[in-house]
Amino acid sequence: MFTLNCRGRLLTIEKPIIMGIINITPDSFYSASRASSVDAALKQGERMLSEGAAILDIGGQSTRPGSEQSGADEELDRVIPVIEALHKNFPETFLSVDTYFAKVAQLSVEAGAHIVNDISGGILDEAMFDTVASLKCPYICMHMKGDPQTMQQYASYENVTREVLDFFIERIETCRKAGIHDVIVDPGLGFAKKYAHNFELIKNLSAFKILEKPLLIGISRKSTIYKTLNITPEEALNGTTVLNTISLMNGAHILRVHDVKEAREAATLVEKVFFN
Repeated sequence: MFTLNCRGRLLTIEKPIIMGIINITPDSFYSASRASSVDAALKQGERMLSEGAAILDIGGQSTRPGSEQSGADEELDRVIPVIEALHKNFPETFLSVDTYFAKVAQLSVEAGAHIVNDISGGILDEAMFDTVASLKCPYICMHMKGDPQTMQQYASYENVTREVLDFFIERIETCRKAGIHDVIVDPGLGFAKKYAHNFELIKNLSAFKILEKPLLIGISRKSTIYKTLNITPEEALNGTTVLNTISLMNGAHILRVHDVKEAREAATLVEKVFFN
């Protein structure tokens, strides 16, 4: 069991939980995840909560491989109105902001977010760790090399599981020294990883138990699934459920997904086998 202090509110993870993705972007790889307005984001959030989401993750720019990156100000323009609206309409809901900018993290938490989700693990903005420490909120530390435009150039490993583990050991210690007490780790499936690396990490997820941190997995509708199966992202729900189920069986605590209902059902069934 993990208990995370979300700015005075406790998020307890006794069994696997679901994080629903809300993208306030025009170019995220899966079009159905995009919310084009605050009202659309509220409807999407309400649906995800009714389907069993414990956290809503709000992102203001696509980080798919090769994507053009927006600046912090444009990202703020997209996410702050949505975070404010979600916080106002669903005040008991835990909100996460998906950003690698310390400035966006700061203002998003002030607007109502409870968790900072950083794809760069603090690498792309050196102010991130001190900012999160001052905010006293949980930090999702993801493994990536390079940035979204260059990361696939660095998808080379002698042993991907060992190298990602070593990254987290160093990052967790750096977080501790900065004053961040609650860290969630995300191996960054699809980020500076070839498909074989993603499958190997999923296979070896139990190795991450040694970190004694909640483990988040985000494989939802990614190209590892749809290109392996020669289908489209829109057709990748079944493949997503399969890999989510394997991830849960191998120790995942949080599933970050586009499809909350199906992920919640998978988690419920895995719970019946492994947690009862």
